[in-house]
Amino acid sequence: MVSIRAPGAGGCSLGVLIMILTVLRTHLTHCGNPPAVFLHQAKAECHFRAGGQGMRYLERHFINREEYAYFDSDIGHFVGRTELGVAQADYWNNDTAYMELTRAAVETFCRHNYETHKPFTEQRRVPPKVKITPTRSPSLEHQNLLVCMVSGFFPSEIQVKWLRNRVEESRVVYAQLLQNGDWTYQVDAILETVLEHRDTYTCEVEHSSLQQPLRVNWEPETSESARSKLLTGIMGFVLGVVFIIVGLIIYLKNKKGTTQLRIPPNEGLLS
Repeated sequence: MVSIRAPGAGGCSLGVLIMILTVLRTHLTHCGNPPAVFLHQAKAECHFRAGGQGMRYLERHFINREEYAYFDSDIGHFVGRTELGVAQADYWNNDTAYMELTRAAVETFCRHNYETHKPFTEQRRVPPKVKITPTRSPSLEHQNLLVCMVSGFFPSEIQVKWLRNRVEESRVVYAQLLQNGDWTYQVDAILETVLEHRDTYTCEVEHSSLQQPLRVNWEPETSESARSKLLTGIMGFVLGVVFIIVGLIIYLKNKKGTTQLRIPPNEGLLS
C-alpha cells in the first residue's frame, strides 16, 4: 500500500495531483499503443581468416531487431546507428574500464575460443567415401552415365576427376555440393561416355584429409551389374547340376527296387 501526503492545503493539492496523473495517463493512451514486448539483443562475433589471421571482434546491439550501436575492434570504439545508439555509444566510449574490457575481447574472447575449438573446426578432417555406380545397366557401344558418389567428407573443398585408362575425361558434370546434417558434405561427378571392352574407368579424389589421391576403378566386366548376372548364372548352373544328380540317384534307387532276381528253372528232379 502506497500513501501520498500532499503538503500545504491538504486534500485540495492531493486532488489536483490525481487529476494531473489522470490527464497524463489519458494523453499517453491516445498518443499510441506501445509494443507489448521490448526485445534487446547483443551479439558477439569473431571474424578471422585461415590460421586465425586478421582476428576481429564485433559486438552488435539491437532493440526490436534494429541495430542501434556496435563495436568493431578494427575501429576501437562504439559507433551509433540510431539517435539512441549515438547517445549510448558516447556513454560507453567514455567508460574507460568498460572500453578496456571490450578492446581486450579480441584476445580474451575471440583468440581464446579460436584456439579451444580449432581441433573441432579448422583442423577437423573427415576422409571421403567413394562409390561408382552406373545410372542403368551398362551396355557396350552406347552412351552410358557413370556416377562417382563422394560422400561424408570435411572440409568442403574437394577435387574429383574421372579418368579413362589413366587419361582425364573432360565430359564430366558435377552436381551441387550438398551439406549433410553431421558437418560433412557430399557431391556427385557424372561421366557420360561410350563403354568399350576392357576399358578401365577411375574416379580420383583429392582432399585435405588424404595423404594421397583416392582412386576407385570400375570396369564394365566387373561392374556390379555384370557381377550380379555372373553370380546368377553360376548359381543357376550349380542348382541345375544338383537337380540332375539328385534325379539320377532317385532314378537308380527306384530302378534297383523294382528289379527282381530271376532264378533259372531246374532241368529236372534228382532221382
